[in-house]
Amino acid sequence: MRIDLHTHSSVSDGTLTPAELVRAAADAGLDVVALTDHDNTAGWAPAAEALPPGLTLVRGAELSCRWYAPDPPISLHLLAYLFDPEHPALSAALAGVRESRETRAKRMVDLLRADGIDVSWDEIVADAAGGSIGRPHLARALIRLGLVPTVRAAFESEWLGERYRVPKKDLDVFEALALVRDAGGAAVFAHPRATVRGRVVPDELIADLATAGLAGLEADHDDHSPAEREHVRGLASDLGLLVTGSSDFHGSNKTVRLGACTTAPDQYERLVASVLS
Repeated sequence: MRIDLHTHSSVSDGTLTPAELVRAAADAGLDVVALTDHDNTAGWAPAAEALPPGLTLVRGAELSCRWYAPDPPISLHLLAYLFDPEHPALSAALAGVRESRETRAKRMVDLLRADGIDVSWDEIVADAAGGSIGRPHLARALIRLGLVPTVRAAFESEWLGERYRVPKKDLDVFEALALVRDAGGAAVFAHPRATVRGRVVPDELIADLATAGLAGLEADHDDHSPAEREHVRGLASDLGLLVTGSSDFHGSNKTVRLGACTTAPDQYERLVASVLS
């Protein structure tokens, strides 16, 4: 079986609609695909409706979190799977993050326009097509203006990485983990050692999260070096956590392909079993 447990659609910052995503997953030879849009479950229904025969859809979301103990806090992501999307507290928390994301995007547009960069908020809203607005939508606006060649270039420090970046409200990671568990789901720490993304949390925090109910760690990811992958696997073994692998597919916003990294079937079975026990 080929299992990819981390993908994004146009509901958040991917470029394929949920229906296009599941069809692309089948074309890529996947047997199982998880839809994990940022802080959003709106893609679940259209993905399920378009699901090709033989492909299993895992319903999930990637939660924007922070560890607030350090100064400044460290950003991190939890992949939440198989939870109840109607759970009141979790649903309200995700809505709050989405609202903060849109408020941040508007402020970033204001900063760009104050410097004479003719970014149109209406154009960005149209590009998001009803999904959550994030930095990739601003990045594509900069590409259309001919100011940067790629989304990655737009995320450099002179653009959306630092100069025009505005922080958003994220969930406390322990609060987020508790909400996922209360909603009947399981949580996996996304790309926990990806130093190419910036600061990473210490292993001691991951051990504390494991004690609090974290189910697993994402080891095989395009942003992990071979040494980082091995470190995550060793840590998961020490803590009794399951190990996943995935593409973190975003369509044309990233070069990584569906199924670039995959999850072993026995680890997928552990994930599913963890929400049924």
